[in-house]
Amino acid sequence: MRDHIRILGILHIVFGAMGVIGALIVLLVFGGLAGAIGVAGDTPDADRATGMAVMGVIGLVVCGFVLLISLPGLIAGIGLLKYRPWSRMLTIVISALDLLSVPFGTALGIYGLWVLLSQPTEALFQPRRAAM
Repeated sequence: MRDHIRILGILHIVFGAMGVIGALIVLLVFGGLAGAIGVAGDTPDADRATGMAVMGVIGLVVCGFVLLISLPGLIAGIGLLKYRPWSRMLTIVISALDLLSVPFGTALGIYGLWVLLSQPTEALFQPRRAAM
């Protein structure tokens, strides 16, 4: 089961990192669009300023939303690799939410729930008590 936990942790890190990279790309694209609107010479200055502001806000909102969705998976994956007890419960919640993301998220969610809800896995995440 340790191999499955390791694979699941790596998959969550990869999916989380892809989301973070996607958020940065969205920010870059919308920043570029805002810059292109700013240099457009055929519109009044007030309209260009409004267009730049709208593009900037949209880019920030979309980037923030994608980061909000991606970072918990990244954190959960790192926690799984270190066998932190909190990471098991966080990954179960994330795996349940991943079921809605067809097709890759669904596969990851099913695999995550199968791995983390099995009895041998539960024992691996029990907090270790110091010997007296």
